[in-house]
Amino acid sequence: MTNASALTWFEIPAIDFDRAVDFYSTVLGKSLSKEDFNGIPNGIFPYEPGKGIGGAVVKNEEYTPSMNAAIIYLDAGSEDALDAMLNRVPDAGGTVLMPKTHIGDPGYIALIADTEGNRVGFNAQV
Repeated sequence: MTNASALTWFEIPAIDFDRAVDFYSTVLGKSLSKEDFNGIPNGIFPYEPGKGIGGAVVKNEEYTPSMNAAIIYLDAGSEDALDAMLNRVPDAGGTVLMPKTHIGDPGYIALIADTEGNRVGFNAQV
C-alpha cells in the first residue's frame, strides 16, 4: 500500500439518490457534487484527491442500505461542528442513534441513521 491509510474510498448506498444527497449536503453543510460513473449516480463528498479519503453516496441496484454493516465515520472537524451537524439530522430526515460521546484523546463520536437506512458515524478529533 502506498497510502498511509487502509481506506481510500467509501460508498454509502442510496435508495432515493436525490434525497440522500440532500440529506448529507444539509447535515454536513457542504454540497456533494453529482456525478455519473458508467450509469451509476454518485454524490461525491468534498475531498481533495490524493490528499484524503474520498467517498460518495451511490445509487446502485446491487447495494443495500444497512444498519448492521461496517460503519463509516465522517469527519466533523470540531466539537462545535459535530454539535451543529447532529442538530441538523432530524430536520433533514434522519435520526440520531447515539449522541455526541467523548471517547478520550481521539475526541468525540456520534451515530446517525440516514434517510436511506444506513448507520453512519461522525467523528470530531480534539
